[in-house]
Amino acid sequence: MTTYERDATTLELPWPFAGREDELELVRRSLAGPHRGIVVTGPAGCGKTRLVTEAIRGTGCARAAGTPESRGLPFAAFAHLLPESVTLHRAVRLLSDVRTLLVDDAHLLDDASAALVHQLAVHGRTRLLVVAGDGAPVPGAVSRLWTGELLPRLALEPLPEEETARLLTAGAGPLDPLTAHRLRRLSRGDLRLLRDLLDAVRGLLTPAPDTEERAWRGPVPLTTAVRERSAHVLGRTCPRERETLDRLAFAEPLPSDADDLDLGALEALESDGLVHVDDLGAVRLAHPLYGPVLRGAAGRLRARRLARTPDAYAAPSTPRRPRWPAGSTRTTYGRRPRPWGSGWSPRAARCRAGTPPCAPGSPACAGR
Repeated sequence: MTTYERDATTLELPWPFAGREDELELVRRSLAGPHRGIVVTGPAGCGKTRLVTEAIRGTGCARAAGTPESRGLPFAAFAHLLPESVTLHRAVRLLSDVRTLLVDDAHLLDDASAALVHQLAVHGRTRLLVVAGDGAPVPGAVSRLWTGELLPRLALEPLPEEETARLLTAGAGPLDPLTAHRLRRLSRGDLRLLRDLLDAVRGLLTPAPDTEERAWRGPVPLTTAVRERSAHVLGRTCPRERETLDRLAFAEPLPSDADDLDLGALEALESDGLVHVDDLGAVRLAHPLYGPVLRGAAGRLRARRLARTPDAYAAPSTPRRPRWPAGSTRTTYGRRPRPWGSGWSPRAARCRAGTPPCAPGSPACAGR
């Protein structure tokens, strides 16, 4: 039997908890405060779930989570905590005895589950840790947890650069500044994506000269995890939309009023958050990872067609010969051509113009 040591250790061990010490203390204090809970929001991958998990580590806590596929099923998020057939009133009674309840991905809760969480917050017997993502519609019963001042809200920002560098060092050892910058830029604050990228390039790291750091150069490897992260881009089935994405991957930014860009495809991609149009009308891919992934997935012939290379330009049929100004001679590159006799005395100019040569030391050549 073959054992893959890297998969058994590096990939399974969680990264160290870093950069959220103040927020961790705030979450822990909120569980004992008068509101008996807190709502944690933030962009995807910024560490919301890890933060609340650290806050309840070592304590008994019930868990529930929303999923996109179960939003049409009543009480789907609490199916493991409630009987098969239950009303909202009975569900509140059954869960009121739970001391602490962690609700992850609350923006994906079905309406019945969202109403249950809201009622638990109203009754105040259960300590609630509610995690919701930014940039997505949130059920009204969930958003009223903080707008109605039932629970305080903690809005997380992306992890600072120095703390991200600590995570990279813990995951792969010292990295040179360019490699660390590339990984941070490609992940854009998403720590889960950062880890997937680090796992993808781990085997490509090479020692940096004269240092103890390691470096990564070259394209982004299209590993399974990276492809899964980019499935919503690589999986576009509309030929016009895919052509637009590929063109941007090889030549962004492009003007939105370009004659050969499909306006309907651009509008569809913009509404889905895959492209961004700035105030000047320039179109760019919405995430730094999209370009490398699309270029890596393009075939060789497609890449040659889309890339702007010298091969795309026709060579002149006959080489051009330089034309020299009348009355001038060829000079060293970078110097201006000068007429005959320029910079010479009249006597020397006559010699240069073809007068009979004079003997060395002759008074006639004294002005050369």
